[in-house]
Amino acid sequence: MLEIHLPEGMQAAGAADWRRLGEITGEAFAEDPVNLWVFGRTEALTPVFSQLARHLYIPNGICHLAGDRGATMWCLSDQRRELGALATLGLVWTLMQKGSKGAAKRALTAGETMAREHPKDRHLYLFTIGTRKAERGKGLGKQLINPALAAADKAGLPCYLENSNPANTGFYMSHGFERMKLFEPGPGAPPLEAMWREPRPQDGI
Repeated sequence: MLEIHLPEGMQAAGAADWRRLGEITGEAFAEDPVNLWVFGRTEALTPVFSQLARHLYIPNGICHLAGDRGATMWCLSDQRRELGALATLGLVWTLMQKGSKGAAKRALTAGETMAREHPKDRHLYLFTIGTRKAERGKGLGKQLINPALAAADKAGLPCYLENSNPANTGFYMSHGFERMKLFEPGPGAPPLEAMWREPRPQDGI
């Protein structure tokens, strides 16, 4: 496990925090092109991200909260990132109820495509980072992303993400991520930008 030092105002998410992770992330991604293509309706975002937090990223990954203001979900690449059968059925049911027609099929296709495009080298994967709308432009994104990046640097571990909104490219590049490629998560979908960050050398090393 990475040694992550969190600043004041941030905490590791526990098992009971899955709803808050989902709510913050759902609000953050409400205008995201790829997620809107997948789900079709913004009503699906919070319940889907909540289930992913509950069944995948809290038990198997590294999740952080900045109070009720912002949240991140990370996972080491050698940790399990597939839902079990029951959780998958629950997710499909949610998509059928909350998403637009075909949302479940689009979500499964996107998941399969992202898994296929995922780098094979060991890395720290940033699944989501987001803030409440009222917290944008206050430097919270930097506060949320830096602790895990610093820990990855210390461990000599690269980082990877799929950027689903071109408006965020500059933010990621300012933190050392570079574009690997663009790929479509499904037929007719907006592109995902696969981004990679090599670990930065530590002072005195």
